[in-house]
Amino acid sequence: MTAPDRKPAMVCIVDDDEAIRESLRLLLFAGGLHSCVFESADAFLAEPNPPSFDCMLLDIRMPGTDGLELFRILQQRHAGYPIIFITGHGDIPLAVSAIKQGAHDFLTKPFREGELLDKIRGAVQLYRSDREHLSELQQLQARVDSCTPREREVMKLLATGLPNKGIAEMLGISPRTVEIHRAHLMEKMDADSLPALVRMLTLLEVDDSGSA
Repeated sequence: MTAPDRKPAMVCIVDDDEAIRESLRLLLFAGGLHSCVFESADAFLAEPNPPSFDCMLLDIRMPGTDGLELFRILQQRHAGYPIIFITGHGDIPLAVSAIKQGAHDFLTKPFREGELLDKIRGAVQLYRSDREHLSELQQLQARVDSCTPREREVMKLLATGLPNKGIAEMLGISPRTVEIHRAHLMEKMDADSLPALVRMLTLLEVDDSGSA
């Protein structure tokens, strides 16, 4: 499994109020978090190479492209990082609607510093956990893809608990050939035991369609 990423989290702040941007930047710095700052949604969209980050703090009301429109654009781009909206009390219904569409959370102004940091840390932890899980799945899928079609057939039958002799009968090959395929696929999958192989295939949800 991929080792957890221990780098300090990077938070992107998008807010048209300079005082709030600076206040958030200082708060994040005091909380051990890094930040990048944009004065508007349009400024963020105009940046050809925006920095990588783990969470976005997004003002819901801004001149030009507002926070909700930026949120929808990011959804269309399949941006996976969590977005926490910063709202006024009058915008709570909009923020609730955004959460139903996939936003992570929202905070109303004025908010407690500890509450904001807790929400950011929770969002970052979930985001990084999801990325690590996706990376693990991609690595496992790459191992499966490295196996030959016959090795994948043997793999699926092994996962059902069939012994080598039973697999040989089902595939019309000799038990010795099954042993050879088994040795090769276990090496390619980096599995040190049959239970380990079964856990991998369960994680990938291998089915009879041969999609894995």
